[in-house]
Amino acid sequence: MKIAVIDGQGGGLGKVVIERLIKERIHEKASLFALGTNGVATSVMLKAGAHEGASGENALVYNLTNTDIIIGSCSILLQNSMLGEITPGMACAILESPACKILVPLKNHKIMLLGLKEQQLPRFLDEMVQKVNEYLLNRGRTAGIKKTKSN
Repeated sequence: MKIAVIDGQGGGLGKVVIERLIKERIHEKASLFALGTNGVATSVMLKAGAHEGASGENALVYNLTNTDIIIGSCSILLQNSMLGEITPGMACAILESPACKILVPLKNHKIMLLGLKEQQLPRFLDEMVQKVNEYLLNRGRTAGIKKTKSN
């Protein structure tokens, strides 16, 4: 299993996400891959503990072809977001990827996501970790993996 954490600018959200995934021992079940829109974001996520990392549009598009889960903020779906760092090609690749997308809502003054409860970012990150764990458990069942005495 491969989890891609996508972030840009300073990589702060990606760093926190990777630290949370490591704290919950998810890195033992899946490979954590830092995909930064720039080298700084990638470097910050690698320092946080990602197994591998790559930067830029081509690296992001290429690596999403074999990713199981994509994690990032909702803004990774919007071309020209993050002050223009999310290119149209990146947004398209993320949207078209067959990977499960677990996105954290961040306040954007021009986009309102209805139905979300008002809560602080750490609570959304708790939910994100829970959803990743659920996906990893359910994915194993749907892939025909059965528990045996040796497991």
